Amino acid sequence: MSELMFAAAAGLPLLAGWSVHARRLTRRIEAARRDPLTGLWTRDAFEERARKSLAKGQQRAVLVLDLNWFKQINDTHGHAAGDAVIRATGMRLGAWAAGHHGVAGRLGGDEFAAVTDVCGEGATVTENLTAKLLDLVRSLERPVPFEGRDIDVHVSIGVARQWRAPADLSALLRLADEHMYRIKQEGGGFSLAPRYERAPALPTVHGRRFGRPGTTAKEVA
Repeated sequence: MSELMFAAAAGLPLLAGWSVHARRLTRRIEAARRDPLTGLWTRDAFEERARKSLAKGQQRAVLVLDLNWFKQINDTHGHAAGDAVIRATGMRLGAWAAGHHGVAGRLGGDEFAAVTDVCGEGATVTENLTAKLLDLVRSLERPVPFEGRDIDVHVSIGVARQWRAPADLSALLRLADEHMYRIKQEGGGFSLAPRYERAPALPTVHGRRFGRPGTTAKEVA
């Protein structure tokens, strides 16, 4: 018995070492799936978690978000200022999503996406979601301080709702993207897709409409 106890005790440091190594490896893998500028999930990691969220069968809303006049920010204030705006936008979006049992990611450049819960029934669903979106717009459009000055931020958000499972994330992203593009042309804010609207039957890449930035004919083929 004493020999067994000695062997077990001798093995404890080894097990502890492996446990620490496993935790470090897990953290490194997770860090590699995070956008280094904003801390949000990268596209693939976001889509993986978004699909899991949609698979629960509860009502969800899929958002695609784009910053308005972002090129002008870079041209006027410099790329460091643009990075500050991207970082602030990501942090604000991430905090908002976490507060609404959701998940957020950076798709690339100044484009983001999120999935959030939708509460209520009937007209109350739209009212609750509208209130959430207004709160998000107010949060994202707060000026970003940079080197002693405030940089104005303006956003466009397209929203598509999932009403039942199974849900097609790509189709919901495409529909949200269409509404984002529509409201962007009108100057910004958010556009909520009607309940029964379907995504347009266009070739897409990663939920983006063919011909939009981020897609090419080669990719679609």
